[in-house]
Amino acid sequence: MIVYPAIDIRNGRCVRLNQGRDDAQTSYYENPVEPAEQFTQSGAEWIHVVDLDGAFGGAPRNLNILEKISSLGPKVQFGGGMRDAKLVDAALAAGASRVVIGTRAATDSQFLQEIAKSHGKKLAIGIDAKDGLVAVKGWTDVTQLDATDFAVTVSQLGISTVIYTDIATDGMLTGPNWKSLEALLKRCPCGVIASGGVASAADVAKLAQLSKVYPHLVGVIVGKALYEGRTNVAELLAACRA
Repeated sequence: MIVYPAIDIRNGRCVRLNQGRDDAQTSYYENPVEPAEQFTQSGAEWIHVVDLDGAFGGAPRNLNILEKISSLGPKVQFGGGMRDAKLVDAALAAGASRVVIGTRAATDSQFLQEIAKSHGKKLAIGIDAKDGLVAVKGWTDVTQLDATDFAVTVSQLGISTVIYTDIATDGMLTGPNWKSLEALLKRCPCGVIASGGVASAADVAKLAQLSKVYPHLVGVIVGKALYEGRTNVAELLAACRA
């Protein structure tokens, strides 16, 4: 199972949001490349980068930072505002190894089918769930689309990875929503990266044990726990191996 340290970028800074709320932002670094350097030096092979300026409905504004992070050596999983094929191509050209699509994948089935055909191997679909339903536009709107059903649809289109985020736990340091995650794993056959709520290396160790039951649980994204000093990349990597 792969650990993805998370870097959320807004207005050029590294920040974190609680439960995706626009009014619950904490800034951690003026320069997002700084934590990327730390994560890389600690052994992270992947970094999860989100352009929050793009996620909240605007155009992605941080491809230059993506270039700098990818130049450090790790693979980068990049999302936020990826709403058409040209933007996906731009992110890949800037150094992303995998591009995350969220809002448009959930709201435009034709686009999802087309992008799956053209870019499927280099895509992950971000499924952000609130009370079991898919949330979009930076989590500001909740659809009537069942998150687990959507994950199954995505896998049927040949996309190999989904990122499942439980909004209620994201940024809260209360641990993942184990019940909803396992319900998804039971039905979704493609690779699943868990996100939201990880508070410690113990949570990652528990996810690693869960991945022995569900081998398609292939990764975990960790953000606030790192920035608040509750754990570090070395501990998380060790927890995956335990």
